[in-house]
Amino acid sequence: MDTHAIAHLKLLINLASIDHEVSDRERDYIFNIGRANGLAQAAVEPLFERHHQMNIPPALSPQEKFDFLFSLVQLMKIDEKLYRDEIRYCSRVAAELGFAQQVLFELMLTHRNADRLEWKKLIENIS
Repeated sequence: MDTHAIAHLKLLINLASIDHEVSDRERDYIFNIGRANGLAQAAVEPLFERHHQMNIPPALSPQEKFDFLFSLVQLMKIDEKLYRDEIRYCSRVAAELGFAQQVLFELMLTHRNADRLEWKKLIENIS
């Protein structure tokens, strides 16, 4: 099983669980990320049963780091509300991934509807 994909899903599940309730939209988004990484829903479902330590794999490529951050921000924005605890969590993850705090805030606030390529260019310009 791909340890990077599992670590990615655990970060997403932690974020979705911050308010103690994972919505159907959040759950579906996480299942889609799992499928995109070759994991069946049956392999992802048990991950929702508990909180996970923030464990960023040490050998992530720049593309994987971007994918982690991109999916976290997308998940955070899925309900069109930004909560303080979600922002704090994403900020900690972004820092662990090596991104400047400004990157996260730009993605959350300035580029509300930007597509993946626009976000990647923004990050490259800030970093």
